[in-house]
Amino acid sequence: MIAMTAEQILEKLVGFPSVVGTPNHVIVGWIADYLQRAGAKVIVLTGPEGDRANLFATIGPADRPGYLLSGHMDVVAATEPGWTSDPFRLQRNGTQLAGRGTSDMKGFLACALAALPAIAGRLLARPLHLAFSYDEEAGCRGVPHLIAKLPDLCAKPQGCIIGEPSGMRAIRAHKGKAAARIVLGGRAGHSSRPDLGLNAIHAMVDILGEAVMTAEHLTAGPFDTNFEPPYSSLQIGTIRGGQAVNVIPEECTVELEARAIAGVDPAGLLAGIKGRLEALKAKGFATHWESMSSYPALSLAADAPLALLLEELTGQIPLAAVSYGTEAGLYQATGMEAIICGPGDIGRAHKANEFIEDSELSACVRMIEALGERLAR
Repeated sequence: MIAMTAEQILEKLVGFPSVVGTPNHVIVGWIADYLQRAGAKVIVLTGPEGDRANLFATIGPADRPGYLLSGHMDVVAATEPGWTSDPFRLQRNGTQLAGRGTSDMKGFLACALAALPAIAGRLLARPLHLAFSYDEEAGCRGVPHLIAKLPDLCAKPQGCIIGEPSGMRAIRAHKGKAAARIVLGGRAGHSSRPDLGLNAIHAMVDILGEAVMTAEHLTAGPFDTNFEPPYSSLQIGTIRGGQAVNVIPEECTVELEARAIAGVDPAGLLAGIKGRLEALKAKGFATHWESMSSYPALSLAADAPLALLLEELTGQIPLAAVSYGTEAGLYQATGMEAIICGPGDIGRAHKANEFIEDSELSACVRMIEALGERLAR
């Protein structure tokens, strides 16, 4: 195949508007074709939605423990004001390459694809796998379906590198997260006769109070000083309800989230709130609980083999922790070591004129090629 640079591949990937929650067969098809031409064994894993898929590829002997490079193909919508160019067309500005997903995280995908042909040309003693997911931006919804298939796809990898933007410095930990949407259904009526209705906003006060009390209790610990703040947290993010001041509100919706330090189940932090919701059924309210996202924390020891490997590959001691979440905790939950390391900066993500530097792409390609050299030994 004709070799493509990371920039050329990134230009193609940015050109696919693979916005979270939308069909992604076009970008999956292009990546699958590229990988097959590079000599990889490729499997497309369609998700239960039917219109989007994960992708898994292997170079080398799949029946031996190797390493896995993980990334997501989806991006957030480019609706922010301030874009100075088409967000789905790569734009060069000096050493910067701008476009939606350049940092988060099509830059990493481009580097992995650019490095693969050289790696495929080696006789690998251990395999390199690529695992590209969908709908990560909706709370890591796509990758669990891929992870469930891993035992059928390859021997358990020795480690997984999640290429979220980290400035090419590895990161050993992040908090876990659980988010939920709560809907309360009451009974509408004129505000002059509250005795004939069921006020959904009034009833939601029980839920809100439990959430605020839980959030306050979490500040007392347990603690992990690698994080800021060093404790688990909970917050109410949105609330909607009511039509007019003189109408008893028939419905109220709240969205909230919990973020948990390692060793704390994020979904468990919402248990008391869910209990309050169930109690409202006895008062005649219709209740609905929808899990929006859930993933565990990542916690990798400083002396773990994968942490030491990334220190060698990048020349930098891994950072202890970051505040944002990734798919890494889900991979670690299967029993394999996982770590974050990728080009770009999370501070540029989800913003107008998102960009990545030439030097970041080059450093990532070098890291992946160096990993390939180790797999050939």
